[in-house]
Amino acid sequence: MRVVIAGAGSVGRSVARELIGNGHQVLLIDKEPRAVQAQRVSEAEWLLADACEITALNEAGLESCDVVVAATGDDKANLVVSLLAKTEFGVPRTVGRVNNPKNEWMFDEAWGVDVAVSTPRLMTALVEEAVSVGDLVRIFQFQQGQATMVEMTLPKDSAYAGSRVGDLTWPPDSVLVGIIREERPIAPSRDDALEAGDELLFLTVPDSEAALEQMLSPGHAVRRPEDEDEL
Repeated sequence: MRVVIAGAGSVGRSVARELIGNGHQVLLIDKEPRAVQAQRVSEAEWLLADACEITALNEAGLESCDVVVAATGDDKANLVVSLLAKTEFGVPRTVGRVNNPKNEWMFDEAWGVDVAVSTPRLMTALVEEAVSVGDLVRIFQFQQGQATMVEMTLPKDSAYAGSRVGDLTWPPDSVLVGIIREERPIAPSRDDALEAGDELLFLTVPDSEAALEQMLSPGHAVRRPEDEDEL
């Protein structure tokens, strides 16, 4: 697989090393001369250019690219790179880095972004997941916000502690995909019973999150994304 990464900062270089380690071909692009240091990732190709310009993307050979990763520290630049990659070069898959969580709403198919990755949002979710019992925590968002992965630690006072998975009816478009119990993952079957303290992982949709939380842990408030804001 050939991957082009726009942004050769610490994030872009780390992604490049992982991909190269997995056997993929990687080209790193950055407009800052101090960032383009081939010795940092010697197995990658390097290009000193502005990835927001069509001429630079032509030089990078995006027409033969499988994935473009927009990993700069500028959300505007990441949106432009994603849009050009998708509309001008027909790149099959684009991944956009979200630096400011308030800009997440813009990282969708309208801007050519197939997958948006928000490190601040993910870190916040992981912190909340580590300290929250009874609160539904959004871990990840898929397909431009049409599906989410959420987690809840089942509280002791939940009415469903001790219930069989097969006896429960979840809210619409909600699927229990995993249980973590005593630090071990369990693939839930109909005969498995929920226990207080279980970490429950669901795939669901935003419209069902509140109903899912209310069902398992009445009285707790679902964690919502921050209000939308413009770049």
